[in-house]
Amino acid sequence: MTSCPVLGGKRTGNIDERQHNIKMIWFLLHSLFLVCVAIVGLSDKVLVFPYETDFSFVALIPQKEMGLRAFTLCMRVATELPEDRQIILFAYRTADYDELNVWRERDGRISFYLSGDGVFFHLPPLTTFRISLCLTWESRTGLTAFWVEGKRSTYQVYKPGHTIRPNGSILLGQDPDKHLGGLEAAQSFVGEVTDLNMWDFVLSRSMIQAWHYGHKVPKGNIFDWATIEYELNGNVMVVDDD
Repeated sequence: MTSCPVLGGKRTGNIDERQHNIKMIWFLLHSLFLVCVAIVGLSDKVLVFPYETDFSFVALIPQKEMGLRAFTLCMRVATELPEDRQIILFAYRTADYDELNVWRERDGRISFYLSGDGVFFHLPPLTTFRISLCLTWESRTGLTAFWVEGKRSTYQVYKPGHTIRPNGSILLGQDPDKHLGGLEAAQSFVGEVTDLNMWDFVLSRSMIQAWHYGHKVPKGNIFDWATIEYELNGNVMVVDDD
């Protein structure tokens, strides 16, 4: 454990200088504290990714381990990137596997991957106007669906019996081709993300529709936007949700 330097340890008759030193100590300690801890809470805020890079992302810190056999992931998202541009929407990777990735593919479909081949859905396109997007999956049956503006896609059966492994890293804005590395500008997200929430179970239709309309639902027990812990990296802006 490192110790903090103490300025003005030797007595001096210059009171103004000692007061200045005390203020400097407070400033340095305050700055170190801000750097060393994750930021908490994004209530009424939007994450803005202004242009494509191979270094800008937001790391999310889950409230519980990501060893999952079911989940609901919801967010509100907008982008002006052309439809033939691949975009990563959510990336969770452990040391050896892309555990849970959500993409917009080059052909405009939205895809979902669990450590291997993915499953693809024809959904309304992502545009400059924000849409609500949810994904549900459960291991017991493999039933998988996307929800756009509170409306469910057809179900697809995908990886029944699978378990998502814990102890990985979760990123918005980039797809790590290795554990926190191998970032590519051509896959980066450009646009806005807000109101990201995640539960370790499948929400009911009525709950997803309630979330879409901004009504009260159970707080996400993996991610809750109001209390989410996150770390900004590169050129990502946090702005008011006007």
